Amino acid sequence: TVLWETLGKQFVEYQQMAPFLIPEDQQRRLLEFLPLFLKAWEISAGVIVFPNIQLLASEVSKLLTKEIKRNLNGKPAEEARLALEQLLQQKGEAGDGHLLLKSVYLLSQTDLRTMWSIIGSGLPAALMQCLYLFFTVPLKKTSDDRETSENDAQTQEMLVKIMLNMYKEEQGIEELLAADKLQSLIIATSSLWDQCSHAWKVPTGCVLRTISKAQTKTSIVYLQAVDCIKIAIQNLFALADTLPACDVCEAASIVLCFVKDSYPVSSALLTEFENNDGYQLLLKILLRCEGLQQSEGDPYLGEILDMLTCLTTCGKTDLKVSGNIVHPQLPHFDFERTQSSGMTVKNLQPFQVLQSIFQRSNDQHLCGRILAAIGTIWAWDRVNFFLLEWTLQPINQFTDIIHFKPRPVQVQFFRLVESIVLDLSYVPHEILKKVQYLIKENIVPFCTLTALQCLLSMTQKDLLFSDIFRDSGLLGLLLALLRKEAKILRKSAGTHLPGLKEGTEKELNVVMLEMVAALTARSVRNTVVLKDYGMVPYIKIFLDDEWYRSATLSILEQLSVINYEEYMSIIIGALCSSTQWELHLKLDLLKSLLRILESPKSHSAFRTCSGFNGLLSLLSDMEGALQDPPPGQWAAVGQNCVLELVFCALQGITAALHLDPVNSNFFQRNGLFEKMAEDLGSLGCFWTEGKRQIPVSLEKKRTFAEFLDAAFSSSEPFPAWLKNCIWILNFLDHMVKGTLHQESYFKERKPEMEEETRDDQEAPQAQEEHPVAFKRPGNKLPASACMLWGNPEEKDCTIVHPGAVCVMVRLLPKLYREGYAQLSQEIQCALVDYVQSLVKSEKSRQVMCEAGLLSTVISCCQDAFCSDSHPLHLPLTRVFEKLASQAVEPHVLR
Repeated sequence: TVLWETLGKQFVEYQQMAPFLIPEDQQRRLLEFLPLFLKAWEISAGVIVFPNIQLLASEVSKLLTKEIKRNLNGKPAEEARLALEQLLQQKGEAGDGHLLLKSVYLLSQTDLRTMWSIIGSGLPAALMQCLYLFFTVPLKKTSDDRETSENDAQTQEMLVKIMLNMYKEEQGIEELLAADKLQSLIIATSSLWDQCSHAWKVPTGCVLRTISKAQTKTSIVYLQAVDCIKIAIQNLFALADTLPACDVCEAASIVLCFVKDSYPVSSALLTEFENNDGYQLLLKILLRCEGLQQSEGDPYLGEILDMLTCLTTCGKTDLKVSGNIVHPQLPHFDFERTQSSGMTVKNLQPFQVLQSIFQRSNDQHLCGRILAAIGTIWAWDRVNFFLLEWTLQPINQFTDIIHFKPRPVQVQFFRLVESIVLDLSYVPHEILKKVQYLIKENIVPFCTLTALQCLLSMTQKDLLFSDIFRDSGLLGLLLALLRKEAKILRKSAGTHLPGLKEGTEKELNVVMLEMVAALTARSVRNTVVLKDYGMVPYIKIFLDDEWYRSATLSILEQLSVINYEEYMSIIIGALCSSTQWELHLKLDLLKSLLRILESPKSHSAFRTCSGFNGLLSLLSDMEGALQDPPPGQWAAVGQNCVLELVFCALQGITAALHLDPVNSNFFQRNGLFEKMAEDLGSLGCFWTEGKRQIPVSLEKKRTFAEFLDAAFSSSEPFPAWLKNCIWILNFLDHMVKGTLHQESYFKERKPEMEEETRDDQEAPQAQEEHPVAFKRPGNKLPASACMLWGNPEEKDCTIVHPGAVCVMVRLLPKLYREGYAQLSQEIQCALVDYVQSLVKSEKSRQVMCEAGLLSTVISCCQDAFCSDSHPLHLPLTRVFEKLASQAVEPHVLR
């Protein structure tokens, strides 16, 4: 603070003495003051506390202006350029010129009033002369000059920063015009770009862009009077044939800035640009950018495209166009109520340049930028799509040539088409007809694939497209193509024929199936069309290929809406005809079946199509699959997949029995619960040796809930066969409650398009681990399962399917393994206790007796009944007594 006060007093003394000093003494006193000023600035970390700062700025700027003019006066260009460099650069001790430049540089960053003082000194015009010389007259560097390169950079930075601060002010632009060098510099950038100083290209462009943004009426009149834009365009036409494309873009972007930025003030420069073939110049330059790497042309290529995009809104009047809205349209579309934001297209010429570039170029980067520009114009105002499409028809015309473009451009184009529907809520019928023709011709499979994915996305948005694409013939076209592919698949019969599709063409088949699935979803009429075309036998051929299966099942599920019997016949037939090792096919069919069985109307068809027997046959086909270790090919399958298949088969049976007394009676009457117990018992995890179990005394006795928790605890590992048994008992218990079809223990499996690898196809050593695909992390049984096996005294469970309890009792003697006698009988006791908890109430005992549990207990557990010392003797006797009290027929007791 003291230093600044001292400086303030010294400057006041200078002011008082200045009128009495000759100019040379004034200059000397001021130059003696400036080093002290700079030192104070450095000490105070850039904070200037100076009362007469505006006057100081004016004095310093005037002196710098005077020195610049003195060094330029009457000298040739190269000599003047060298003199300027010597004046402004720091050579050892700071010279007077560098001292003045640095002082102005610091003062220009203080406040606006100080900047006005600098501008009023005549410095804007003087620095423009300097910039012109630095840009147009490159100096040849020698080895001695390389040492000064760092100083050159510092000098350049200060000069450019001062100019940017001055020229962003309107007053600075007005003062600048006095030098009559602005138009010379603009013209120089358009004619001498290849001959100018390389180090000054970017700074010159930066300064000119700043001037462009601050244009005034005076500056526009000045540029127009000297035909600046016209001459620049003529020069650029010549450069466009000789210079590299990226250099021409850089030079042209500067000229175009003045055209675009001046428009809000006056349309004069835009008119001059248009009248002198400015758009043809840009078209020529941009087409030369084909083949440039993405980084080469940017940011100047992008800048030109962005300015062209902006120029589409530069017009005096709104476009007057009228178009015919073709119906049907989406319900919430109303063109009459479409509000304009004001950013509407008023000038078609710049858009025609963009359109011509896309039509004439196949460059990925260039075409991608054009499509992005169109998307930007649409985003400005919803009306712009209609203004352009009803005049120049860009999207309509692009559809004819899109298959010639690179793949990324095709993807971007169809996303743009998709946005017409998704963002504008408009159905472009004419464009969709051309897209459909593109699909029909299938000139380039990837393009066809991308086009069809676009239509698929639209179809999934609104049910209206199901009618549109049926009436347009797309549904019929897809069905005909799928019939052809199905015949090829049928002929291949698992062999690799030359006609089989791979890669993109196979993906196209997938999307065709997905499209048919989307068209038939919630559309009975389209489903009837599919059936009337005789497509059902062909559609089911696609079930064998995992790529096609998901969409195929969706189509068949829609078929069930009009004919449950036909759907059930196909699915049950496919399940029964599948080979023993097609487990993923079976899983997918079962999951589809489960979705359809949610409708009670499907239960009758399931029964009449032998659905129960079909699902039980799946269980019998897996005989020995859960042995430890698994035999034969089961070792390559993975026990997790086997368990999931058991789970899904039991889910399907439970769903078909749910709230359906006819199916429940059928299942019970035909002894299918006994068949289920037999099939589950043969899976390999249950004991099947038939040897008499040796009773042992139990050291401890756990409830089933405690046992489950221990079985799936990492601290107390249990053998794989035991874990498998527990899971199956858990499934059966959910079946007893009638909730199994609502459970979900396994993660959804998604087939990979490129690598058909599955997590459950693990090495044999990994098969000891237990269902790793459960939603709950780790190897613990889900909490919902443990709750079912909770304290039997806490609640009286509702028994929906008592036959499932009989299955559990039939499996009771098979919960045994040699070498695990203690553990086996402990589990058996826990299960019996749980069964006993199910028959607490009179109602539950009656239900269980009707289901034949009494005879099941007697026939399956004779060993325990005949030996008083058997651990199961007492709990089974209690179960028997409770059931016998409910039995009314004497022959049952006998």
